[in-house]
Amino acid sequence: MQKILVANRGEIALRVMRSAREMGIQTVAVYSEADRTMPFVQYADEAICIGPAPSNQSYLLGNKIIEVALQTGADAIHPGYGFLSENARFAQAVADAGLIFIGPDAHSIEMMGSKLAAKQAAQKFGVPMVPGTETPLRSLEEAQEVVKKTGFPILIKASAGGGGKGMRVVNNEGELEEQIRLAKSEAMNAFGDDAVFIEKYVGAPRHIEIQILGDKHGNYVYLFERECSIQRRHQKLVEEAPSSCLTPDIRAAMGKCALDVARACQYHGAGTVEFLVDDTLNFYFLEMNTRLQVEHPVTEMITGLDLVKEQIRIARGEKLSFTQETLQINGHAIELRICAEDPANNFLPDTGSLATYIRPQGYGVRVDDGYEQGMDIPIYYDPMIAKLIAWGSDREEARLRLLRAIDEYQVTGIHTTLPFGSWALQHPAFIEGKFDTHFIGKYFVPSLLHTPNEAATRAAAILAAQIWQQHRVEQTPLSAPSANGHWKKRKTLR
Repeated sequence: MQKILVANRGEIALRVMRSAREMGIQTVAVYSEADRTMPFVQYADEAICIGPAPSNQSYLLGNKIIEVALQTGADAIHPGYGFLSENARFAQAVADAGLIFIGPDAHSIEMMGSKLAAKQAAQKFGVPMVPGTETPLRSLEEAQEVVKKTGFPILIKASAGGGGKGMRVVNNEGELEEQIRLAKSEAMNAFGDDAVFIEKYVGAPRHIEIQILGDKHGNYVYLFERECSIQRRHQKLVEEAPSSCLTPDIRAAMGKCALDVARACQYHGAGTVEFLVDDTLNFYFLEMNTRLQVEHPVTEMITGLDLVKEQIRIARGEKLSFTQETLQINGHAIELRICAEDPANNFLPDTGSLATYIRPQGYGVRVDDGYEQGMDIPIYYDPMIAKLIAWGSDREEARLRLLRAIDEYQVTGIHTTLPFGSWALQHPAFIEGKFDTHFIGKYFVPSLLHTPNEAATRAAAILAAQIWQQHRVEQTPLSAPSANGHWKKRKTLR
């Protein structure tokens, strides 16, 4: 494998290219017209513009991306995450073109891409499941029969896709019909598939996922867990590894189940098996993501492995160079997603220019990003602009180091999630490790982001303005110099 086309943009494109360069592999960037000046475009050995800014006219054009790969002599395509990374038809088209898809094959993607198919496959290995339906919901009457067994509340979920789309909580019989209709409509609009199913709603779960690797020779390992419970709109904001709540026995049990899920679809590459964990540490299979995760750096920080390099080695047909017994957890890592969003306004996406953009530095601090100072944040793509990760010898050191790094990260011109991250890491529930997916709903109030320092700064500014008004000296207009060329100052009567 001498050359890889990276079918993505921003921080993940740059992150993949850096690992490829360290392996002596050349890279090709594909970019939209809006991304012409992005760092990943400048970093690649070759860069080809594939269309206008909207992703359906550029980054989602699988056939055009394959065409560019063939024209540039690329051997393989790395999809990153998002866009075409979990598109089974694209993975198959890459293979049919004689190229290597750096990820699982189309069969695995298709099976795990359907939450229902994934549940059915996992059940054969005895993986614990949340009570609910095993087939697409066919009617309101069927839903009513299911609810008699599970009770309320329930969760209606789209079989295809993710990111919280097509997901509805139903608390009583009166809401059932309307919420099914809304979930099906949203699923159809987002994924072109309106199939939905029912799960018992786990009231206060933790969202914990297991990172796995599998090669093409039947070898599998799990790289421990990531805690991803701090979310808004079912999308993660803060992730850490390992979790603060798992015991070694439960970690091993979850790891075994994750590997069983991978074996169920003959998986190879890097993948993530997600679980819900209740307040008594019972865990239930949620879904499998057949790609690299956004939060993969925290796993890299505690294992010392480069997951992109492992993906490439597996795609080249190499065997895993380590076993489960040789893996161990080293320290603790926490990641904050830095998104162009306003936490004080319901995390609404923000756009603008990075008037100031200065990254934090220092031991144990990592920044994965794709922007530079002065660049515009486009409206066409995901609002995440960077990931800030801190490692420590234990959880508390990682937490304090991340707080220091947040404080040093200077961003002006747009709102970001940096202030939220600072608040969240200092909340007692986070410090004690006693939180769940309702953390934001339970504790977060936008006014909490106005820190005492900010209040003091505003008070000082107001006081300075009052003093200036009281002591101002009125001057003559600049257009009235004296005869000798000097400007005159007119005294103010008091």
